[in-house]
Amino acid sequence: MSTDGSADRREDPPPPQNNGSGAIASIGGGNGVVSGDSSRPFVPSQRLRLNPNKDHKPDNYDDLQLDFNPSIFSSLERYLPPSMLSVSREAKVQFMREILLRYLPQGEQTRAQRHREYRQKIISNYQPLHRELYAMHPATFFAPQFLKAINDNTEESFRSIMSEPSPGVYTFEMFQPHFCELLLHEVENFENWVNEAKFRIMRPNTMNKFGAVLDDFGLETMLDKLMEGFIRPISKVFFSEVGGSTLDSHHGFVVEYGKDRDVDLGFHVDDSEVTLNVCLGKEFSGGELFFRGTRCDKHVNTGSQSEEIFDYSHVPGKAVLHRGRHRHGARATTAGHRINLLLWCRSSIFREMKKYQKDFSSWCGECNREKNERQRMSIAATKLELLRREGESTT
Repeated sequence: MSTDGSADRREDPPPPQNNGSGAIASIGGGNGVVSGDSSRPFVPSQRLRLNPNKDHKPDNYDDLQLDFNPSIFSSLERYLPPSMLSVSREAKVQFMREILLRYLPQGEQTRAQRHREYRQKIISNYQPLHRELYAMHPATFFAPQFLKAINDNTEESFRSIMSEPSPGVYTFEMFQPHFCELLLHEVENFENWVNEAKFRIMRPNTMNKFGAVLDDFGLETMLDKLMEGFIRPISKVFFSEVGGSTLDSHHGFVVEYGKDRDVDLGFHVDDSEVTLNVCLGKEFSGGELFFRGTRCDKHVNTGSQSEEIFDYSHVPGKAVLHRGRHRHGARATTAGHRINLLLWCRSSIFREMKKYQKDFSSWCGECNREKNERQRMSIAATKLELLRREGESTT
């Protein structure tokens, strides 16, 4: 994909696809519905604050069955008018929910309702194998050095456990082998139930024909805590320019490669601001990730520079963290069976702000090159003008 044609054309993948999972995943969502008639029109008697109340500590909504991600309610609560801060949590939910529904088109509401019903049907019938996975247990989930870095919560502590083999691609030891083993068993148990019940499940995204959405069979709350407590602190430091500090929803799933599974994955970008990719196992050959530079929507199909070309070989338990807009794909898994955990982390604030921007030179490689070229041409033009004036003054 080199723009000057000098790179080996065998390295040029086809134009990347937006590996989206559809409108349902972008809404977030829980495992049920808060009671209330969502069809009645919302007549606002009070307005939200223009600026958040930074001194207010919002309620936690994780234990409620909501039709939006619980973290959205916690974030929005800081914008409630003062008179709403002292009411019950249920009243706050109803107030905020009606506001959110005003901005959700009817078609999206219908799809979200169907997805809630689909998810509830799974959770009502599927019996988990390892219930300890469904709540966050940091000491038994994470590698000790990773947990220490998170607890220290400094840029220095994060960098002490990370490698950056290519700009914007970070790798580090994350999960303990026992956690990987338990999650593999849980996924296998879920797939066995799917086959026995002849239940048709939604796949993780538009590109993978195998794998499962972890959020759909009860792991959503645990993965929310994974994003909020462990990925967001890191992203705040390394991916602040794409909303790393404001990640507020996720899409969590596993993908499977090998014989009788997906073989490879085409060149694409993720429907995320930050992507966590962790190999869970098992034994395999091939399956390398290939990266080709970060791009905004305008430049997603542009060529790659030599410094943007990078291949990464998976190691069980080891994580890769990168921007969702970092173009990538997976080479063929030539032997064995590879299973990876993916967590697409999203920021609703960043997505709203992005609508009003045209230049993304802080993270898009092509925007940055265009900006540097404009600066170079401006400097060159200024030099020519100064030389012209100097020539005129000597005549």
